[in-house]
Amino acid sequence: MPKLVKLYIMQSFVGFALSTAFVGMLLWFDVARLWYLVTHTSAGPLAVFLLWLFNGIVFAGVQFAISIMRMEEKEIDPGAGGPKVRLEPQPVLAKVDTKRNVLSPRN
Repeated sequence: MPKLVKLYIMQSFVGFALSTAFVGMLLWFDVARLWYLVTHTSAGPLAVFLLWLFNGIVFAGVQFAISIMRMEEKEIDPGAGGPKVRLEPQPVLAKVDTKRNVLSPRN
């Protein structure tokens, strides 16, 4: 399995673990009377599952993005060889068709 796929799966597990902790704390601290709402309605377990799922998707995406951005990029040693490319600006000539107000490249 490619390393990037393994990294994504691992970060997804971490994101859903964070989601579990986050939703658990929301319910434990009864934020916005959430515990009361989910325990006194028939759709409470579905609401908790969806809250966990959607937060897990967000947290997994954030975890993956952070892990990708923290990856090192090895600097290229200019004395290590390889092709030397020197970029210089070149003028591009174009003629204007005054009848139609259109630019066309000059051949």
